[in-house]
Amino acid sequence: MSTATDTKRKAPAGERVADWADGRLGIYSLAKANMRKIFPDHWSFMLGEVALYSFIIIILTGVYLTLFFHPSMNEVVYHGSYEPMQGIRMSEAYASTLHISFDIRGGLLVRQIHHWAALIFLAAMFVHMMRVFFTGAFRKPREINWVFGFLLFVLGMFTGFTGYSLPDDLLSGTGVRFTQGAILATPIVGTYISMFLFGGEFPGGDFVARFYSIHILLLPGIMLGLVVAHLILVFFHKHTQFAGPGRTNKNVVGMPLLPIYMAKAGGFFFLVFGVIAVIAAIASINPIWAIGPYRPDQVSTGAQPDWYMGFAEGLIRVMPGWEINLWGHTLVLGVFIPLMAFGLVLAIIAVYPFVESWVTGDKREHHILDRPRNAPTRTAFGVAWITEYIIVFIGGGNDLWATHFDLSLNSISWFVRIFIFVGPVLAFLVTKRICLGLQRRDREKVLHGRESGIIKRLPHGEFVEIHEPLNPAQLHTLTAHEQYKPVEIGPTVDENGVERKVPAMQKLRAKLSKGYFGEHNQIEKPTVEEYKEITSGHGHH
Repeated sequence: MSTATDTKRKAPAGERVADWADGRLGIYSLAKANMRKIFPDHWSFMLGEVALYSFIIIILTGVYLTLFFHPSMNEVVYHGSYEPMQGIRMSEAYASTLHISFDIRGGLLVRQIHHWAALIFLAAMFVHMMRVFFTGAFRKPREINWVFGFLLFVLGMFTGFTGYSLPDDLLSGTGVRFTQGAILATPIVGTYISMFLFGGEFPGGDFVARFYSIHILLLPGIMLGLVVAHLILVFFHKHTQFAGPGRTNKNVVGMPLLPIYMAKAGGFFFLVFGVIAVIAAIASINPIWAIGPYRPDQVSTGAQPDWYMGFAEGLIRVMPGWEINLWGHTLVLGVFIPLMAFGLVLAIIAVYPFVESWVTGDKREHHILDRPRNAPTRTAFGVAWITEYIIVFIGGGNDLWATHFDLSLNSISWFVRIFIFVGPVLAFLVTKRICLGLQRRDREKVLHGRESGIIKRLPHGEFVEIHEPLNPAQLHTLTAHEQYKPVEIGPTVDENGVERKVPAMQKLRAKLSKGYFGEHNQIEKPTVEEYKEITSGHGHH
């Protein structure tokens, strides 16, 4: 005779661990609500991913390098494995960098991956921000996210500067000396800031240790917080998408986060890591052993900063050496004015979304991106800024341009001084004309169809090209954009003929709005009535 016993089936260990974690962290409900979130798919969205993955690579390789780097300016005599440097006096920072490069397994490769990843991170950030700018992705509700991205870029610039200053080689030391001169040009506080950073008169004995703390703790910590905040806002606001059939400001057409998007993102991370590793393996960067340790009485030939500092250096190089003396103090305008101009440019970039929102008066949320041609004034501003950067960047390397192309150094400097004002204006006008031309072509394509390349002869002998009508998806893409009307001041007198006072800011806003959206600043897109009339009439080919 058998007896029945009540036994409970024991859950698998993995399930028990998941239940335990969910009971304390609420992971299941969080995952259920967000892991199927939809993300749109477009090639330009990968630019932000390249920046993110490069940042992760920087963190990973940076942790490895900190295990072997000695942030000290104490002098030692080198007795390592690199023979040409035997017996040379140098700082511990420089010696440990040589040790990483020649004696640590994989050290040189990791160093180069770290440096290349930093360059690619800032380049990807720059291009990503331009994509956001040209498509209007910074509009409400993403203005704060634009500011976060801007701060990431600026902090990345200073993190890169403190990073390549750490080896204490002759090239980085020249850059540090350049920076110290710029700091001293700041009125009142410049001397105090210099003394704080360098621990006394340049080069001091503490700047490597202080730069090290800033480079591995302060700036990366702030940047990591900004990256997390940036991604949270992207997740919260939902990703922007380009116009297309079925896409509105209230939905997202794309792929779910799990499993498709995460699988693609994971594969793309290893692809980015692999490409950076290949570049680092075959393209040498910052070979400090060929430059030598820093000495205050020497300057390396052809000293150039990394590309992202070229704008600031170019401004200082081409600025005339103006100085004024007031009350026994010298104000070095040749350095101070470029620094102020550099800060002003950065400030304009940071606040641009708020300026455009004020000019348009548009307080709605935007999740559909603009085609750059449909915002000609904004696009022209962006191209003008890039033109300005390229011109000033040429000034930052004026000595190399002169030696490589057998040109006069003074001629290059005067070219930059002139075109720093002329170039952006020309770029603005040309870009605006191109955008308006593309709008006209889109209007013609909507009304008359696409050119087929088929030539037909009419009964009376005329030759015409057959136009094929666009499909609904193409028509939607070409006509989905909004067209703003300029803000009007309104009547300046009331019904009793009494003139009212118009505030100066209101007048300014009306002028800017007219410059953005007034006559000759956008082409009217075809209406439904125009389309029906021309497509149903005779003579439409």
